[in-house]
Amino acid sequence: MKATKTDAEQIAAMTPRSESIAEAVSTSAVSLGERVRSLRTARDLTIAELAQRAGLSSGIISQIERGRSNPSIRTLQLLRAALGMNLWEFLEPPGRAVTVSGAEREIPDFICRKSQRQTLVVGKTKLVKELLSPRNDQNLRFMIVTLPPGSESEDVLQSPGQKGGYMLSGRARLQVGDRSGDLEEGDSFQFPADISHKIDNPYEEPAQLMWIMSILDAHL
Repeated sequence: MKATKTDAEQIAAMTPRSESIAEAVSTSAVSLGERVRSLRTARDLTIAELAQRAGLSSGIISQIERGRSNPSIRTLQLLRAALGMNLWEFLEPPGRAVTVSGAEREIPDFICRKSQRQTLVVGKTKLVKELLSPRNDQNLRFMIVTLPPGSESEDVLQSPGQKGGYMLSGRARLQVGDRSGDLEEGDSFQFPADISHKIDNPYEEPAQLMWIMSILDAHL
């Protein structure tokens, strides 16, 4: 019988930072689940109460808390809104220290160390999103998105502002409104964020891009 690769093994094969991303992916669902459970219990909410606040089913929240789900960004946004936090606060507790030259140090809030990147696997087609922005309430967000062959964005956020990006490697197809076009390595793009849009990879090789959002709602 042919062995089936794990999510981490598949992602490790398609990204330059294979070891670090594979390690992060293998624990990200569990860590996210623990974070959601911790925030929920700190607010004295049951799963059913959080589900009602977020407009999600209790089953979905239960799967997330048990580390058995790769929720979409839209689902994460519904959860963070129900918990009264911005997305960066929701994904990582404040006050994280990192080791710099052998000494533990609190880093300024305008810097995001490589070791601090939050790595998310989202949706059924398992896009990998590495969040690069520091944890703050500014209106600029950016990340590296890795699209496996056959993957596409799901439940994309529409809000006032702008979105743009730069293709780092591979090819992808971007649809904005009723128009679409292929993106190749070195191409860049920008469009209003309140227009319906999606990005997908219909090709046989993985693609990677820098995704940038300038948004008017700092809680996103």
